[in-house]
Amino acid sequence: MTEWHSLWAFLFIPLVVVAAFYRLLNRKGLISSLRFSVLENLRHVNRGARARLSELPLLIKGLAIVLAILAMARPQEANTKIKRNIEGIDIMVVLDISDSMLIEDMKPENRIESSKKFIGEFIQGRSSDRIGLVIFSGESYTRVPLTLDYPLLLENLKKVTISRNIKMGTAIGVALANAVSRLKDSTARSRIIVFMTDGENNSGTIDPETALEIAKGYGIKIYSVGMGRDGESMLPVYMTDASGHTVKQYRPIHSDINVPLLQKFAERTGGHFWRATEGTQLKDVFKEIDELEKTKISTDKFTRYSELYQPYLRWAMIFYLISILLSRTLLRRKP
Repeated sequence: MTEWHSLWAFLFIPLVVVAAFYRLLNRKGLISSLRFSVLENLRHVNRGARARLSELPLLIKGLAIVLAILAMARPQEANTKIKRNIEGIDIMVVLDISDSMLIEDMKPENRIESSKKFIGEFIQGRSSDRIGLVIFSGESYTRVPLTLDYPLLLENLKKVTISRNIKMGTAIGVALANAVSRLKDSTARSRIIVFMTDGENNSGTIDPETALEIAKGYGIKIYSVGMGRDGESMLPVYMTDASGHTVKQYRPIHSDINVPLLQKFAERTGGHFWRATEGTQLKDVFKEIDELEKTKISTDKFTRYSELYQPYLRWAMIFYLISILLSRTLLRRKP
């Protein structure tokens, strides 16, 4: 994009135009002449090429002056670059996959499917944050480490199920310590854990209080979510009947959430605790986390100017020299 730095220079162009009109209006008075007593023999004499081109040096000189004015106006090419500085957030989502997460008291289906649905929507709403996924029951493992590869993360989240391949129970301390280990070396301006469970600690080799102190020591914030209703519930159990068909049955189960522990997680680390007993509440939880943890984006604008006056000045000098050369040689006027 071309810009003109010194627009005031264009004020000289009207002066050049006025001088040109003045020259044309007073042309006869400025031309040398000879007197003849009889003009009959001269009327049929044609003007030669030199006579027709007599004003050419003046026109070229005028063009040279206009080009010099354009050079004086300092044309510049503006090259603007915008640098976006993004300070992302590192987020570890810790999801309980113990048997009680199959209880069907949270839409669209049960506790685990409701959790997966709204975690997925939360991930899709982020753009510059690294997100990881830790799952746990009686033990814990990292399903996806911190990553910006959201499609990979969503694909793995979709495959999360209640698994019999890991120890049964609810190892809250181990799961929290696992998430902390993934965040402790992070240099992000904000590091958070979204901890989701529907039970209380009854397994694992690490005490929740110890894991909490480690998280607090590293400056990691915990957003804890207690899911489902307390008390007696019905747990779906899938069995195979005599004909080989899978039959869904229910058995009673007692489900309690350690609310004081989850509240302590949040209070001691500067986070927040939510109680979600239905799917719509869980959706609101992730909406609020999204509002609380905004990625910081700042914009720096840099403009580099390149001077373009040189060609105008060069051609102004060339045309001016040509006008002088023509006026003193081929198109020289003689009295």
